Amino acid sequence: MRSGGASVTLLWVAAIAIMVALAGCATPRSRVATPPPEPMADAIQRGPASWYGEPHHGRRTASGETYDMHQLTAAHPTLPFGTRVLVTNLKNDRSVEVRINDRGPHVAGRIIDVSYAAAQKLDAISGGSFPAWIRVLSVPPR
Repeated sequence: MRSGGASVTLLWVAAIAIMVALAGCATPRSRVATPPPEPMADAIQRGPASWYGEPHHGRRTASGETYDMHQLTAAHPTLPFGTRVLVTNLKNDRSVEVRINDRGPHVAGRIIDVSYAAAQKLDAISGGSFPAWIRVLSVPPR
């Protein structure tokens, strides 16, 4: 009788072990992360802006492109690459459309770094930084 009880106990232990093993293989309920909100066209940001040129000319940008200071491009910390932005110099009301192709600015508090060409169109070369607002014109499809 003793061996019969041991085999029943052994069967229970085996059954529990199998259930635990199978429970470990179960697929958890999928949790779909909520994607961050898309930058909306017409979103506006206001603050100090700056420009970058010669020391970075020909270097690779965060998007993988080669930086060309003679193109109308800009660096922004969060906007998707390819986003088109209207930058306005608040000192003189000049505006230029740029394409985001880099990350920056790397100076705390600044909202955007425009290329040398964009800074020329904004008449912002002399000061290095200038008060600006930026408006998102279009965001590339994902």
